[in-house]
Amino acid sequence: MPKRAYDVLVLGAGGVGSAALYQLAKRGIHAAALDRFHPPHRFGSSHGQTRIIRQAYFEHPSYVPLLQRSYELWREIEAASERSLYHEVGLIEIGPTDGIVLPGVMRAAAQFHLEIDRYSAAEAKRLFPQFVFPDDHTVVFERRAGYLKVEDCVAAFLAMAQRHGAEVIADTEVARWGHDGAGYCVSTSTGEYRAAKLIIAGGAGAKVLLRGINAPLQALRKHMHWYEIDDARLQESSGAPCFFFESSHGYFYGFPELAGGEGLKVAEHGGGETWEPSWNDNQSADPEDQRRIEAFLQRSILGVSRRPVRHETCLYTMTPDENFLLGLYPGDKRIAVAAGLSGHGFKFAAVLGEALADLVEQGSSQLPIEFLSPNRFAV
Repeated sequence: MPKRAYDVLVLGAGGVGSAALYQLAKRGIHAAALDRFHPPHRFGSSHGQTRIIRQAYFEHPSYVPLLQRSYELWREIEAASERSLYHEVGLIEIGPTDGIVLPGVMRAAAQFHLEIDRYSAAEAKRLFPQFVFPDDHTVVFERRAGYLKVEDCVAAFLAMAQRHGAEVIADTEVARWGHDGAGYCVSTSTGEYRAAKLIIAGGAGAKVLLRGINAPLQALRKHMHWYEIDDARLQESSGAPCFFFESSHGYFYGFPELAGGEGLKVAEHGGGETWEPSWNDNQSADPEDQRRIEAFLQRSILGVSRRPVRHETCLYTMTPDENFLLGLYPGDKRIAVAAGLSGHGFKFAAVLGEALADLVEQGSSQLPIEFLSPNRFAV
């Protein structure tokens, strides 16, 4: 016999799953989220202290309306949870004028009338002396960008969902799910659960959960590093922004040292090691990744040491086009899916949760999500 029955079960309680659970509970829908671990945790994609949030989206301008709604929701969630989640410290983005980042930023900013400042390398050196800018690169500064406190966001969503009557069923591994005449049965390590509808937001685990649609997902293990700083101009309290560099060496991003120390956080956006769903606690550093990070620091940032303070790994779940899978499960309007966020999804968590709740409640959403439909990969 099933342990419990719900209107909606959410498979996965990371950034997007926790946001969806909150949206469901706020609407009075009897819902629960299942997670293999105890969220927020370090085994998936929603951890590591911070994530960048920005609006002038170089990846694709179609994301901008979703970001604008997400900004509204993050502020609402901060007020409702009485937590400081979004920190508007700004973001500098550096790259060649014929690269990927700068043309994409300028295109999105022009299309949606977003406020950004554009500087030559010489101008940027005067404004941001803690960074090194190649003379043939251009710099943009987005004032309304910044960072989200990632674990705090997940904790806030879950706490507010529970306040509205939702349940969080932690330390529970989903083995399989299926449909019968009465709804959906989800078999787990702690028993069976039933629901009329499902939301699948399993992060890297979605590769297994979505086998029925042959979703072309690849999970990558990525590294995050923190280094001691020798220059106070790299501290958030001194006005240091987040940063994103594009160069012939790759894409590198990071954050100023936050209040409380722990150093400057930096990582490479690109590459990564193929990961298969074993869920081993493999947090070991990769010497080659660390070498690339330290070479970037040598080239690009002044006043940061080579003394490591902290290291963590996280998971990117990639689609072939690096755009999300978001929409109804192909052929079934009672299941909504969010997967393949491709390393740039957490800033959207609030609005993705809203979209998923719309889809299972109404069968559609007014949010502009058609370009992310899972049907583009269905076979």
